[in-house]
Amino acid sequence: GRLERVRTAPTILIDAAHNPHGMAATANALTEEFSFRHLVAVVAVLGDKDAAGVLEQLEPVAAQVVVTRNSSPRAMPAEELGAVAREIFGPDRVTVEQELPDAIATGVALAESDVDGELSGVGVLITGSIVTVADARKLLK
Repeated sequence: GRLERVRTAPTILIDAAHNPHGMAATANALTEEFSFRHLVAVVAVLGDKDAAGVLEQLEPVAAQVVVTRNSSPRAMPAEELGAVAREIFGPDRVTVEQELPDAIATGVALAESDVDGELSGVGVLITGSIVTVADARKLLK
């Protein structure tokens, strides 16, 4: 799915971008279709993917990133993804959560914490893999 809205207040989007090219398209679409003041990305990728390339495309549009792992046995461990993310976002913008449900909760909390009760322009993007999106869809229905 491409930027599918699964919840509002705050807006939660899911997107199956899992390579740098796909994430570049997602970042462009985010900029064109939404006017987020504060976007938090929740990211889990498979171990054989170009995590750095994906995160580099995401960095300009996400204020913060919460990295985690999805349910695939091929998922990149959260700490490993966290180390990659810290290189790109800097340590202050990266949170590591071991499990996707916790990562989503943290992403929502981070999005909401920045806004003084005003939820317009605040969003969470869950992305990084088709598995991540499928897992998130189950959790959020």
